[in-house]
Amino acid sequence: MSHQTKYDTADDLALIAAAQKGDQRAFSKLVQRHEDLVYRYAFKLCRNEESAEEVFQDTFVNVYRKLGQFDRRSKFSTWLYRVVTNNCLMRLRKTKLARASFSIDVPEGFTNHPMMDEDGHVVQTIPSWRETPLDGVLHRETRHHLDEAIAKLPPDYRSVFVLRDVEERSAEETSKILGLTVPAVKSRLHRARAFLREELHGYMKA
Repeated sequence: MSHQTKYDTADDLALIAAAQKGDQRAFSKLVQRHEDLVYRYAFKLCRNEESAEEVFQDTFVNVYRKLGQFDRRSKFSTWLYRVVTNNCLMRLRKTKLARASFSIDVPEGFTNHPMMDEDGHVVQTIPSWRETPLDGVLHRETRHHLDEAIAKLPPDYRSVFVLRDVEERSAEETSKILGLTVPAVKSRLHRARAFLREELHGYMKA
């Protein structure tokens, strides 16, 4: 079931409208409906239980304070993903882990004629993860290695990968969440996938 089906419904809009008018019970229900999305995504992005819990708390404080600014021009889940992402990336960028993350700005090419992005950087030519569904590679022997590899991704690339290939958001929605152009999303996703495939070459069949 898609996240959109679960989270962007008439019930959501009714709760948001009531909460914007000061209905505390409606806000509590809104939190209950979305708390699993927020914690799950925060954990996948932060890769740390303590940080995910802190981001979870920060996110709903932000939502409470800024719900009046939500104008329905985007889906509520998109707006919520943006709040979680901003909180998590801000936290990651302040940590030693973020500074120690591997650089993947110019990945090595797997082919003799790699593609180039609009900035002239190499973009790895690799099959889409859709051709080898993520669930299919998450066997016991690879799950741990995949988690470690994702944790090595620089935060800006990790957020694109998690949104696109884990949360299954579209390129267009990911661009709205992250404030990037669609081409930039696609470029970062190519690089993130290339890095992860190289990290996992000994554990995952191409």
